[in-house]
Amino acid sequence: MGKMLAAVLVEPRKFDLQQVEIPAVGRDEVLIRVTRTGICGTDVHIFNGHYAADRLPLVPGHEFCGTVAVLGQDVRHLTEGQAVVADINIGCGTCYWCRRNEILNCPSMTQVGIGRDGAFAEYVVVPARLVIPVPGGMPPELQALVEPVACVVRAARKARVGFGQSAVVLGAGPIGNLHVQMLRLCGVAPIIVADLSADRCRMALEVGADSAISDPARLKAEVLARTQGRGADLVIESVGSPRLYALAFDLIRKGGHVAFFGITGPGETVPVDILRTVLEENSLKGSVAGMGEDMHDALTLLAHGRFQTKDFTGASFRLEDIQTAFDTLADRPADLKTQVVIG
Repeated sequence: MGKMLAAVLVEPRKFDLQQVEIPAVGRDEVLIRVTRTGICGTDVHIFNGHYAADRLPLVPGHEFCGTVAVLGQDVRHLTEGQAVVADINIGCGTCYWCRRNEILNCPSMTQVGIGRDGAFAEYVVVPARLVIPVPGGMPPELQALVEPVACVVRAARKARVGFGQSAVVLGAGPIGNLHVQMLRLCGVAPIIVADLSADRCRMALEVGADSAISDPARLKAEVLARTQGRGADLVIESVGSPRLYALAFDLIRKGGHVAFFGITGPGETVPVDILRTVLEENSLKGSVAGMGEDMHDALTLLAHGRFQTKDFTGASFRLEDIQTAFDTLADRPADLKTQVVIG
């Protein structure tokens, strides 16, 4: 089908722009011409060699949008030129976990841009059943946010958040900011955020946090003061730090819940007081990726303006400048999201 430009991560911290073959399209697949792809925290872990290093060389990128370029022979529900996003989680579709929409546990699961080549390229192939049309008039910079918003939609579902619950979000980076907004949509109050960056604490307050703490020494007292001395109903760790995971258990109330979200290095652990967990009936649950209906719900929320996105859409780089985009991320803390413009 010809050649395309792709950003291949050939080794940790080194992209190589290459002309590679445009992927072949199977009967039940779709070739998508990529428009924009966001840089995710997972991409940063891959870039730094902390995650999926055994899969290099790899074309990363999974927070993407684009238009349908080629339809497989058996695809009937899409049309060429249609604006789309895609669920990146590819399971077998028939096993126990796939039937329960727990696709990450499917024995044959893979993910676009993580387990197989992704969307830091001009084209990407995705199974047609995972391709989702977007409403007309929705700008590409919002379309490319559907996947990360789907992640916080799923996290809220897994944590079973509800009206009037109290919550702490550890980390006010891009995904922490989206957690805050998702919790506010769910009626959570109060929402307390902790981050070492005063600027990101300010951003969290702007999108709905009730309190934002940049001094770690003040955090527990703030949580107790805002929860009548009980501790929080829910703590979400959105950084990926074993130290913060341990702290989370110290911030929940009796019978509280810790949401494991941030990705750590392989094999990292956190001590859990078993007796306290049993006697207080505390709980924990992991969640990391939106899938299935999470993607559709995220698209609906974004299309109807339920998320504040101005801090997510201001920074963009061309595909040819992707190395610079990654190298300068730490120098641009005010940019909650950086997107790579491809199409």
